[in-house]
Amino acid sequence: METFYYEAEHILHYIVEFSTLLLEMFGICILVFTALKSFVFWLKKDDSIRLELAQGIALALEFKLGGEVLRTVVVREWSELGILGAIIALRATLTFLIHWEIKNEEKALEPKLEKNKEKESEE
Repeated sequence: METFYYEAEHILHYIVEFSTLLLEMFGICILVFTALKSFVFWLKKDDSIRLELAQGIALALEFKLGGEVLRTVVVREWSELGILGAIIALRATLTFLIHWEIKNEEKALEPKLEKNKEKESEE
């Protein structure tokens, strides 16, 4: 029975490590894609660049945060848990601040979008 427990723990560790890596990779891919898309918006002088970039960063952070939360499953020592807790708190704070920035940017873009709709309807 002890061998079964050891093997099950070993398998769980590999599943968590693989899943964490996958979530981190998704976060990185989203961030790179968003950066490239935002660069194109910047070249076009699009006003929504900040909003698009903030939304992409927020989504990437959510994936990275999910990876960190999943990593807590295999933590063995209190010091590791403290480090992970600090990372999770930092990323959660960043996510909160970015969502706040998104709301402010949406409010700022609202009048510009309304003007564009009015121009389109006049034409």
